[in-house]
Order: sequence, then C-alpha cells, then structure tokens
Amino acid sequence: MLSKFRTYQLALELYREAKTVKLPHHLKDQLLRAASSICLNLAEGSAKPTDKDRAKFYAIAFGSCREVQTVIELERESTTAIFSIADQVAAHLYRLCR
Repeated sequence: MLSKFRTYQLALELYREAKTVKLPHHLKDQLLRAASSICLNLAEGSAKPTDKDRAKFYAIAFGSCREVQTVIELERESTTAIFSIADQVAAHLYRLCR
C-alpha cells in the first residue's frame, strides 16, 4: 500500500514543494515533470511482481530524482527549501536500487 511506502510519501512531498518553487518557465516545467515521474515510477514499480521489474522502475525514479537535483543546482538561490527533501528522496531511491 502506497500510504505506508515512505519513499513514495517523500516523493509526493518533493512534488508538492516543487510546485511552489519560483523558476523560469522552462525549468519549472522540467522540474515538475521530473518530480512527478519519481512518484509515478515508484507507484508503478511497487505493483510489479518481481524484484527485477521493481528495480527497473525504481532506477527510472532515481534518474528523475537526479534530474530534479540538477534543476535545483542550476537555480540554487530560489530552491533552498526543496534541496533537503530532494536529498532524502535520492538517499531512499539509492537504497531501493541496491
């Protein structure tokens, strides 16, 4: 159940925080798409029957998280609140991928 999946809950928090960040339009769009991709791939992966199938979706989510972190790095001054959430999500995803 997703309500008990801590990484998914953190990813939702990251997405909600991303919606509040002020960025140039092209970066904001990329940030929201990457943040939503984390949530969507975690949800889809958690429903897969095998470890190999789950790992594939968790790896995609991890790549999207790195994309979020890169957008944050590009615009660091306006994204300080989201930085720690993104790091937490990345740490959780890293563990899921190992």
